[in-house]
Amino acid sequence: MEIMVFFSLLLLVCSVSTNQTEADNEILDQQISNQQAFSQDIHAVLRELTASVAVQKVEIRTLKQENQEQEAKLESQKTEIDQLKLESEEQVAKLETEIDKLKQELQVKQVAFSASLVEQGSRETGPFNTQITLIFKRVVTNIGNAYNKHTGIFTAPVRGVYHFDWSVHGYGNIPVGGVLFRNGEHIFVAYESQTSGSVTASNGASLLLEVGDQVSVRLWEGARIYDNHNHLTTFSGHLIFTL
Repeated sequence: MEIMVFFSLLLLVCSVSTNQTEADNEILDQQISNQQAFSQDIHAVLRELTASVAVQKVEIRTLKQENQEQEAKLESQKTEIDQLKLESEEQVAKLETEIDKLKQELQVKQVAFSASLVEQGSRETGPFNTQITLIFKRVVTNIGNAYNKHTGIFTAPVRGVYHFDWSVHGYGNIPVGGVLFRNGEHIFVAYESQTSGSVTASNGASLLLEVGDQVSVRLWEGARIYDNHNHLTTFSGHLIFTL
């Protein structure tokens, strides 16, 4: 009887143990299943994050490229603006130069002078053994400033045809004479000689002058001239037209 009770108890314990093991196994299987599902969820999230990061990287590269293109475009526009500014400044400078040139041409087209030998008092000049350049000191007109009262020389400021007149006065038995020179070239002479009294000689000439050509009156060799407050000995010239 006792043996049968023992076996019954043993069977009961085994049955309980088996049931507990199966229950534990089910719980364990459920936990493993839950962990696998969780792991799958994590992998899915990681894949989504990886894909999102990849997309963001592409977007960043695109934005960076667009930014570089914008910077390049801005730099190109800046270069164009600088070029336009430079061209504008060059155009302004060119216009200013042309305006100054036109002003200068307008001014040099207005050329005229007239002068007499002495400024005040009276004076004889000559005779000399060689020709000397006469310096007409009293300037009454010098439009264009082409005549130099310190040297007696007229310098052409523009290419054109000019007309000159000169007159020399003297007295007594010594000849009076004045020679018009262009650079070193003898052009015309105004000359007169008589035995007594006052004497005047005059002449005129129209000359084609290049820019920088010089015109002056020289005292004739062996001649004597005279001037006083009446301004008897004179030299004048003016531009007729430009060429």
